[in-house]
Amino acid sequence: MADRSAPSSNSAFDRFAARALPAFERALAEALPPPVPRAPALSRAIQDAVLSPGKRLRPLVALAAGEIVRAPLPAATAVAIAVEYLHAASLALDDLPSMDDARRRRGRPAIHVAHGVATAELAALALVARAFEVAAQAPETPPRVRARVVGELARAVGAEGSCAGQAADLAADPARLTLEDLEAIHAGKTGALFVAAVRGGALAGGAGDETLEALTLFARNLGLAFQITDDMLDLAGNAETMGKDTRRDAHRANFATLFGPESSRKLVDELLEAAVSALSPLGRKAAVLADLPRVVRDRQK
Repeated sequence: MADRSAPSSNSAFDRFAARALPAFERALAEALPPPVPRAPALSRAIQDAVLSPGKRLRPLVALAAGEIVRAPLPAATAVAIAVEYLHAASLALDDLPSMDDARRRRGRPAIHVAHGVATAELAALALVARAFEVAAQAPETPPRVRARVVGELARAVGAEGSCAGQAADLAADPARLTLEDLEAIHAGKTGALFVAAVRGGALAGGAGDETLEALTLFARNLGLAFQITDDMLDLAGNAETMGKDTRRDAHRANFATLFGPESSRKLVDELLEAAVSALSPLGRKAAVLADLPRVVRDRQK
């Protein structure tokens, strides 16, 4: 398992991450599907996809949202695990030759490079299935809440969410895209899972409509800002620092290439300001999430 030393910053989000990540990493590994004796390559690919060293922003968002409404930790952790499994599956699929054709991810060979295309596809499918299994069995969670969380996750990754966003991204003609088109693509491709993470974590604690509305608006703005910074890093970032191939999306629907670095940075600032403002009804309880835009703005990988 990846070594996760405490962050150097003393900000609210970094303190929260330092406190929450060790237990989450253990739970993430323990919830993996049991080894398959007849398909050891599949088990290895699943483990590599999940346990490679990532930022874990999406599950941390779920856990932080759960804390706002005092969700039982086992309930919020189940949501966070499901979210990270779905994210890991999406990365394995994004890197395929038929998608971004990337060779590296998180400083390691991409899953299809290390284990083959067919195994990577099967590992992604197995992780999606496991994510729903974990969410459907979330402890200390009423059955109706489990069902609602599963629905949130399904919409995030299905034909209304990341699958739709990825399909639209692959089909788009960059020369004819508007800002609204690009925002819609990435609201599905990237933003939907951030929204599901924050709503799922809050639902685990019985959040009401006002809280869910505030958190949803926060996550939509944050997710789009995250994607724009990702586009800028893909265009100008350091591949070694990022741990993945860069300039893989330069020919596709990309904020940085279509609107330029200056306009992209301005849009990021506007989105992050809107994200923080969305949390104002929640007051000091949302301090951890309110600090996350700083992490997105300053990220280098």
